[in-house]
Amino acid sequence: MKRYLLTGIVVLIPLVITVWVLRLIVTTLDQTLFLLPPNLRPEALFGLHIPGLGVVLTLVIVLLTGMVAANFFGRRLLRFGEQLLEKIPVVNSIYSSVKQVSDTLFSSSGQAFRKVLLIRYPHRDSWTVAFQTGIPQGAIAGHLGEPHLNVYVPTTPNPTSGFFLMVPCRDVVELDISVDDALKHIISMGVVEPRPKLS
Repeated sequence: MKRYLLTGIVVLIPLVITVWVLRLIVTTLDQTLFLLPPNLRPEALFGLHIPGLGVVLTLVIVLLTGMVAANFFGRRLLRFGEQLLEKIPVVNSIYSSVKQVSDTLFSSSGQAFRKVLLIRYPHRDSWTVAFQTGIPQGAIAGHLGEPHLNVYVPTTPNPTSGFFLMVPCRDVVELDISVDDALKHIISMGVVEPRPKLS
């Protein structure tokens, strides 16, 4: 009986969590339907709520925004909007901080979360998986005295929280595994073994 119970838990937990996460994402993105005029919403057009239409609308908005921002006039319009935001005290600090982080994470030329590292943490006799987020610059680099890397050490099983560290390059081992596999390894608390990257 105990074996069947444990087997059922092992089978159902990933399914339940997956369904819950997908439902949360769809429900959140469906809120974009409120951007439409009331007479153009699915309830008015079809007489019922259709889950997932908000996901499609969100993808269309993101795609159109990317298309507009990629051309000459779109870039000028975006720059004008950013200049307006820079003049609003509180909004300026929030927007500029979020923009710097998103530019670093999603830029194709950036190095954030491109390399998986093995570092000694929280003390010299233990190791943990971390991600390179950059290289110390300016005044900070001048005080360190030797080459360092900026690294992010995620926590388990929630990798969205973690620690930012500056680690000497001599104490870092670069791993030949993908970021996705490293995250699976962290989330599973070491149960899922990462595979070497395909060359």
